[in-house]
Amino acid sequence: MSRQIIVGNWKMNGTTRDSRELVQALLDKVDANGPEVVVCPPFTQLALLNQALAPSPIGLGAQDCHKDVSGAHTGDIAPPMLTELGVSHVILGHSERRQEHGELDETVREKAVAASKAGLTPIVCIGETEDQRESGDHFDTLGWQVKGSLPDGFNGIVAYEPIWAIGTGRAATTDEIAETMTFLRQELVRQFGEAGKNIKILYGGSVNDKNAASILSLADVAGALVGGASLKADAFLSIIAAASAA
Repeated sequence: MSRQIIVGNWKMNGTTRDSRELVQALLDKVDANGPEVVVCPPFTQLALLNQALAPSPIGLGAQDCHKDVSGAHTGDIAPPMLTELGVSHVILGHSERRQEHGELDETVREKAVAASKAGLTPIVCIGETEDQRESGDHFDTLGWQVKGSLPDGFNGIVAYEPIWAIGTGRAATTDEIAETMTFLRQELVRQFGEAGKNIKILYGGSVNDKNAASILSLADVAGALVGGASLKADAFLSIIAAASAA
């Protein structure tokens, strides 16, 4: 198994004091010999954490970006603004962005193109609702999301997050994850040819210190996108410890 990547999505959490304490706890334990680790705090903490993380093996990520490099887009952040702050990765198309901000596959694809042009690694999220899975439409849904959200020549990361497992404490079973990962790998190869074999696929959705080892041991799971557990140093460190550094 190749070196896995563990990404912490802090979402709308993290005051200056909280961020300092959490990052310091990670810095005390994370070293360059383990899996790749990236933390994605709110925009307000990027400059602060860039200074703290710059000399460390922990990467800095953002939770979104705009498709344009500048312009009249109140409240948005352009990709070059992120790279200027030392950001290396950016989460795009998270279900919460799709649901709360009406982001479409096309929007996500345009952002992925802009992020790559700025030197960022896009982490593009896809996932089905509970109704789509129960009706048997989940693979069709995921296939269309891959086609619509990933641009030609995509060189980023895909994060599979079943919407019904995000923040619910109910992770998908290992059988469900394994079956979906096999489908996604086949779909990536179908759409991108040989390049599709090398696109990393992460699992996200109620990943915690208790289920991480079983999830991360599955074929084609190249790491995890971690939500709530990434805000707890001990839990996040346990997930990191469960990942492969090969």
